[in-house]
Amino acid sequence: MAQNKYLAAKLINYLREDKIHLWKPPYTNNQKEAGAELKELALQYSARLNYNDCEIEAILEEIRCKAIERGTGNEAFKTTGIATLEVALPKRMGKTRKNALETKLVITGKELRSQIAQTYGFEENCIKIIANKKQLDLGKTLEEQGITHNIKVMVLELKLSEEETRRKVHEEEMQHEEEVAKNKEMNKRMQRTKKGIEILAEREDSMDPETMPYLDIANQTGRSIKIPPEAKKALLLAMGHHEKGRALLKKKEYAMALPFLLDADKHFCDCGSELLHTVDNYAVLQLDIVWCYFHLGQLECLDDAEKKLTIAHDCFRRCYGENHERLVTIKGSSGREKALFLRLYLLQGITQYHNGREGEAAEHLQKAHGLVQELCIDPEKISSLLLLGFSAQEARLGLRACDGNVDHAASHISNRREEKAQIRREEKAKRRKRLEDINSLKSLGYPERAAREALHKAKGDIVLATKIILDNPLLLLPDEEDPMPGEEFNVTQESIDQLVYMGFKPKDVEQALKLFKGNVQLAAQILVHHGGSLPAELQTALDSLPRSDDSSSSKDSPTDSADKRRTKNKEGKQRRKNPQGTSGASTDDDMEVDAVNEILEDIPEHEEDYLDLTLEEEEHIINEYLSYISHVQMQ
Repeated sequence: MAQNKYLAAKLINYLREDKIHLWKPPYTNNQKEAGAELKELALQYSARLNYNDCEIEAILEEIRCKAIERGTGNEAFKTTGIATLEVALPKRMGKTRKNALETKLVITGKELRSQIAQTYGFEENCIKIIANKKQLDLGKTLEEQGITHNIKVMVLELKLSEEETRRKVHEEEMQHEEEVAKNKEMNKRMQRTKKGIEILAEREDSMDPETMPYLDIANQTGRSIKIPPEAKKALLLAMGHHEKGRALLKKKEYAMALPFLLDADKHFCDCGSELLHTVDNYAVLQLDIVWCYFHLGQLECLDDAEKKLTIAHDCFRRCYGENHERLVTIKGSSGREKALFLRLYLLQGITQYHNGREGEAAEHLQKAHGLVQELCIDPEKISSLLLLGFSAQEARLGLRACDGNVDHAASHISNRREEKAQIRREEKAKRRKRLEDINSLKSLGYPERAAREALHKAKGDIVLATKIILDNPLLLLPDEEDPMPGEEFNVTQESIDQLVYMGFKPKDVEQALKLFKGNVQLAAQILVHHGGSLPAELQTALDSLPRSDDSSSSKDSPTDSADKRRTKNKEGKQRRKNPQGTSGASTDDDMEVDAVNEILEDIPEHEEDYLDLTLEEEEHIINEYLSYISHVQMQ
């Protein structure tokens, strides 16, 4: 298959150079059949490539037929508006993997999915469609999603995992229904996973991580770093989707992984170009996307594969330094990151080979081969470190960081463990201090949201945070989605008398208590800080409240209301709030907990997990493609 792609790419390059149009005479006659000149052309090119002339003629005929098909489709599109899509099917479809599908562009993504399922015999709920390097939106039309005539679309068939397959115990006649049901569940699982990522990305770092885990962003050493809130959320969403995609890549579930990787790419682009240029996560994602397309056998559907690899290479150079000097400064070595360059060179070699550029392909594959030899680790050395209580992952990363020296690697791993433990202790102490400060502000009657925001602006200074809250009283109002603060609330006479006794006017007191739902402490602070009356912004908020005809008092009143970034899983799983409950609210809470825990399970504990490649698969692919190039050179 790879050799056929290479030959087709070479022949297309020759045809362009020689300005030959196979769909025109003399290569195609009036009946759109191949002319005798096609055989002569095949003989000419077979001699040039030193390949069998029958094989070359067959590939030229395939190129000719596709060109005619495209031309016919172009004419039809101009006159009828019926577009032709090139549908790339899963590997199991064999020779029928690529097909032309005619459709209108005003239909929705769901209608296209249904059309593809009916045409090629898929279960509709068991496939996903990738077009323009994005997952097809089922609710929007093809036009709205930028899908045009002659575009390539890829079909991903969602399969059961090995574990689920082993569990199947139904009879043969029930197998089809079971697979459909399980694939529907898999679709639901993907949606649940995305929901979990969104929940974690929106959580504040002021929460208690032991009961309410959240995601944070850390530098190379594992310390948390500050990023503007908008960019931070986009980055966390991107990294969350990337981690999920990587977890599926490890399981070789490429069809499941690709939608998450493409979603990660979309969220990374929302972070802003400056941020993308300073973190290596985006470069690693580009490698993962191309790797995924390669394993799905659909590299031709990723028309910018070489562009993605160039982006990755440029980003690595900026983050690591031209000669990895930044890595050496920060981490003491560059041995672990060389695994990324190995995969980069390998993918560059593959894409260049598929595009008929065997010389450039050979150069990059040889670079990758050299790195395999350099990074190959003696199994006995790993065993020695395992006996010392280190994990296989720690052993591989440690040995690569220390050029294979077992003693140095053991010391390196131990030191890194202690550094991480110290950082965790320091980070935990900072979080505890922040929680204490928030609780202190809450004890003064301030809402938690106001306390968090004010402390952030005050950089942890609790006195300054208090002033910020009082100077910006709108912080004290609830979020937009919450009910209005004074809606249908009646102030007690006892509360009014209490504040009037302090010297405030009854009207101002009643307004403040109404706005803050009877919170005497909060009303008093605002009145004192603003000279005995509500500031203009709070008066406006009060005027927007609905008027109540009943001015009687209620019985009760509440009293209160440059370096690389990595995601960090904060202190394990989230606990269920009410495992015994049966209410709808409790069920929703449980679903949220499950979604969050599913994400946390996919976030690796080791911050350099993405560098831990065993290289066995890479070495096999390198040798395979080098053999293809060797065969070409021997012709």
